Amino acid sequence: MAGEGQLHVSAELAGVLERIDALGGMLDERADAADELGRLPEDTARALLATGIVRAELPLSLGGYEFAPRQLIEVAERASYHDAAAGWTMFALQMMTGTTAAYLARDAAAELFPDVPNGKYALLSGHGTRPGRAVPVAGGYRVSGQWQFASGMAHATHIHSAILVEGTGELRVLAMPKSQVTLDGNWDVLGLRATHSVDYHCDDAFVPHEYTYVATTDTPVNGGALYRLGLVNMSAIGHTGWALGVGRRLLDELKRVAAARTGSRGAAVDTSQFHAEYATAEAGLRAARAWVYDVWRDVEETLDRGEVASTEQDTLIRLVLNHTTSTAYEVGRTVHRWAGSAAIRRGPLDRFLRDLGTGTQHITSSPVVLQNCGKWLSGARPDARWSFLDLT
Repeated sequence: MAGEGQLHVSAELAGVLERIDALGGMLDERADAADELGRLPEDTARALLATGIVRAELPLSLGGYEFAPRQLIEVAERASYHDAAAGWTMFALQMMTGTTAAYLARDAAAELFPDVPNGKYALLSGHGTRPGRAVPVAGGYRVSGQWQFASGMAHATHIHSAILVEGTGELRVLAMPKSQVTLDGNWDVLGLRATHSVDYHCDDAFVPHEYTYVATTDTPVNGGALYRLGLVNMSAIGHTGWALGVGRRLLDELKRVAAARTGSRGAAVDTSQFHAEYATAEAGLRAARAWVYDVWRDVEETLDRGEVASTEQDTLIRLVLNHTTSTAYEVGRTVHRWAGSAAIRRGPLDRFLRDLGTGTQHITSSPVVLQNCGKWLSGARPDARWSFLDLT
């Protein structure tokens, strides 16, 4: 148990990882079916939730495990290694559910998270950019809007969405029952098909004020030091772990292909060029992972002192995510180049490559974020501060 202001480091990590690993075979077997379905089968989702993967980010005060950042990265990495779409779905649900539990008013959080240890809690999905319109009324807001990319929506009970308050321009995040929105059912893509990242909309839905919070907050109502990271940094945790897990799985799959083909006539995997490129990819991924854990170790020390991340730390969190995603993408290019027909036939390689191609398009790893990191690190904008993904 952490003291006041200190970062909580959970003793539950090994158990959660072990339970995730135990599902690896099932995730592999059902991955193609999930692709066709466009979401995880319900029993697969329930099995993953039973590992504690979402509970890992719920506040200790509400019965969650409240993992430290590096623990959450490792969880996302492990789940994504077994199945990229399943890992993406779960870290999305984990992040939106965990932050909602931390930042909502106590009475609202108690209603949505009544018995976390026994699995009785809301699951949230949605999107935090392109905010909807919120008109203040007695007791809350009338909300209308259109949002995109609600990963994991098939398994959610509630919606997480950004709203802009009319008159004040204040950016808030809401939590409301899924029944209050219409799902557009338009997730027709090549990669991450099984994440059910649909668009959704609502028109003039009432949301009580206590079921919203200021989007830029780094002061949790429930839970401890972890939640001083704020929404964007919490989101970076899952995306970083995902890229590491997918990159690792792709290299391991290429290694299996090479083992099966070595010694056969004209095998490309027997060439020195293959060996050199495999080694280069391995070095890049291992170096990226080491830097991830270095950056987040430093952030954890700051949180443990009762402080919030500095602008430099905020910059490095965004930069290390961008770098790790780019590194995983380059690993994918190497794997595609040397795997031959194994990369184009139905199977793990084809699926992970497609999922990687889609996941690397996420806004958190966009070129603009990289440019903003460079502006601050180079000294071009020394007085600027981060507002979500913008340097202002």
